[in-house]
Amino acid sequence: MKIEETPFKGLFILEPTVLKDDRGFFMESYNEKRLQEFGIKRKFIQDNHSRSQRGVIRGMHFQNPPYEQAKLIRSISGEILDVVVDIRKESKTYGEHFSVLLSSENKKQLFVPPGFAHGFAALSNDAEILYKCDQFYNKDSEEGLPYNDPDLQIKWQLDLSEAIISEKDKVHSPFKDFVSQF
Repeated sequence: MKIEETPFKGLFILEPTVLKDDRGFFMESYNEKRLQEFGIKRKFIQDNHSRSQRGVIRGMHFQNPPYEQAKLIRSISGEILDVVVDIRKESKTYGEHFSVLLSSENKKQLFVPPGFAHGFAALSNDAEILYKCDQFYNKDSEEGLPYNDPDLQIKWQLDLSEAIISEKDKVHSPFKDFVSQF
């Protein structure tokens, strides 16, 4: 497994070693020991599975302390643009975003530490993602940022006038009014 650092402290792109032959492929998608070698010391306790059609944007979600979550995200079918926004007040990259294409073809994964809002856009006709969390879901601590916030300037690689957005994700307060608990 190759682990690539990003310009955002603690945010990593993981690229597994994929062994292919005429039968298909094999890969190790998770290895706690290997992640610990890079300082990723998280005990994942919940797996989530999401399916979205082309044009769906989910996000930008996070849980506030003490229920903050680290996530390990990958696409098992189709392609997504995975996006995070740094909401750690003391971070050099506070308020900036990072994006990466995750697909069943490239098999890349994104490790997102606590202190980031997370979202994704389905770029293929159908996309399924799996993600591990190191904290259980807690509805009372859940919060979000607008996917289309002008201060964040996220380029979703989709026509936003045709984006499919949940009612919940249409009503987040703007980033300029956001007070981070991280």
